[in-house]
Amino acid sequence: MQPAVPTPAPKAPARARLRPTMQSDLDFVLTLERDPANLPYITPWERTQHEAAIRFPDFRHFIIEGGDDFAAAGFLILVGCKSPNQSLELKRMVVQHKGQGFGRAALRLARKIAFDDLGAHRFWLDVRTHNTRARGLYESEGFVLEGTLREAVRGTGGFDSLAVLSMLHDEFEARRARAQELPR
Repeated sequence: MQPAVPTPAPKAPARARLRPTMQSDLDFVLTLERDPANLPYITPWERTQHEAAIRFPDFRHFIIEGGDDFAAAGFLILVGCKSPNQSLELKRMVVQHKGQGFGRAALRLARKIAFDDLGAHRFWLDVRTHNTRARGLYESEGFVLEGTLREAVRGTGGFDSLAVLSMLHDEFEARRARAQELPR
């Protein structure tokens, strides 16, 4: 009989927080966008686009801070914050060091902001279909596939399709009732 192998303790959730992006953060943001590891999955913006997103009331531009020292770990952008249709988009989320849980933690914070603070009825995003890591994260966090926009954006090797996923307020509240979301 083989000796029992101890089961590893569950990994503690990553510590993360969001803070509004400042002009002084834009070099970090632009560096992340232009990182070769991220380019296949996003369409980088110009500095002026990020500057506008910082100032325009319909946007929320955040730096993801994570780890024990809450160092800059990425950024995310919400669009539609003033939408009369209460449909808010996660326009972009880029994390510097993948696989450490900062993306999941930031997504949970962004959902809480979308539904609790900004009164969203629908929180949605699109993701390039070949970005299986991000899509797996979104689906594991309760986002529902709505459909595919075929060959909708220019990619590095031609045109890429986008999967559109969303979560509705009622779905968010049901997840909260099951303790799958951050408390109020």
